[in-house]
Amino acid sequence: MFPENRPRRLRRTKTIRRMVRETKISTDDLVYPLFIKEGKSIKEPIGAMPGQFRYSLDMLREPVKEVEKLGIPAVILFGIPLKKDPLGREAYKKNGIVQKAVKAIKDAAPELLVITDVCMCEYTDHGHCGILTEQGEVSNDDTLEVIAKIALSHANAGADIVAPSGMMDGGVGVIRDALDEGGFEQVPIMSYAIKYASAFYGPFREAADSSPAFGDRKGYQMDPANVREALREAMLDVEEGADFLMVKPAMPYLDVLRVVSEEFDTPLVAYQVSGEYSMIKAAATNGWLDEDSVIMESLTAIKRAGADIIITYFAPTVARLIT
Repeated sequence: MFPENRPRRLRRTKTIRRMVRETKISTDDLVYPLFIKEGKSIKEPIGAMPGQFRYSLDMLREPVKEVEKLGIPAVILFGIPLKKDPLGREAYKKNGIVQKAVKAIKDAAPELLVITDVCMCEYTDHGHCGILTEQGEVSNDDTLEVIAKIALSHANAGADIVAPSGMMDGGVGVIRDALDEGGFEQVPIMSYAIKYASAFYGPFREAADSSPAFGDRKGYQMDPANVREALREAMLDVEEGADFLMVKPAMPYLDVLRVVSEEFDTPLVAYQVSGEYSMIKAAATNGWLDEDSVIMESLTAIKRAGADIIITYFAPTVARLIT
């Protein structure tokens, strides 16, 4: 006989499980990354990221309309130019690849929010996220002027949100000033405030053709061992005018997501990065994991840890699974 006064566990049918679930994933939580490159009739598979592609502008309509149809509210764009130089000049051209892509997406799906990555690594011939000194180090202060130009050019093209990812000190502040002076006070900044120098970025660097030609990015991205530093970085960006904070990568840094969510009221974004995506795809292809179940479990963990928004290459798959 069941002992008196001992609470019983809730017996859960499928319907009851849905009703009492504490953490729920919605399509409104999702942002889908897109890689755009110059050229025509390009839908180029990304070897390290099965199921993901690089698109030319004339091929964008199909994936964008599919994202819209699935109820995913936003995309984030990464551009791959034809030409690169030490100063990343293609990043802020009026007719640059991202600038043209913003306009193309707005024509195809006017209600879709377009977020643009504001960085230089795809545009520099050395693959680093800023202007280099003679010693080959990134010059933070020289880079600020350039990222302000990039953000303003994206806003002029129609971007709804700009997302600086280079981890330059003072970057959010100079972008906010540039946007305000340019008449774009309403354009929010989604700051990659807490971007770790992670080994999980490898497949992305293939996708965006952005691997450093020498050295690494540990001088300006965060040490994976640090949590208190994350809070300092987030505070600095909030004080400079960040409207969103991001933690990148997501799954290996759930503890960081939790402490940041508890410390700040600013909307919190988690980026489930390329390495996380590729590991799940590889294991599922080999039959070691059930892909759909692992996708949903991983996103639930990210949301449970405190993320309000999740950037994920699985966004279309998730949208189909939850509808």
